[in-house]
Amino acid sequence: MSFSFDAQQGLVVVRAERTGPSGIAVVRLALDTGATRTLINASLLVAVGYDPAASLERAEVTTGSGVEFAALISVSRIVALGRELSDLPVLAHTLPPSAGVDGVLGLDFLRGQLLTIDFVNGRLTLAELGVSRLNQPQKERRHTLL
Repeated sequence: MSFSFDAQQGLVVVRAERTGPSGIAVVRLALDTGATRTLINASLLVAVGYDPAASLERAEVTTGSGVEFAALISVSRIVALGRELSDLPVLAHTLPPSAGVDGVLGLDFLRGQLLTIDFVNGRLTLAELGVSRLNQPQKERRHTLL
């Protein structure tokens, strides 16, 4: 499935829908291939019924300013780029308002998929990576990020 983005501006922002115990909400996530986990602002998780303060699971998060710990919340459903995952553990953390996004879409959401980022045409394509694609020579996949 293919989606457009503004290739001339800062972050590549993806619209994502997440489901919680008390509802569904849409968030704006920065596509971040440098992030191993997906992160959503804690207040937005609270808004759909999660309680990060009650979470017993914590994960170490390395940021530009140091190492912090964030609650891990298993989100019942998250949909982005045409892909739907259930029970994805996401980091509940607070980003500064200047971030301009509600969190980041990390590698945990993208693994096992073929992600193509086309900055010339401003298109993102995410497709399930079939077994036959795994066996193709590397040169045929040179323009993709996995």
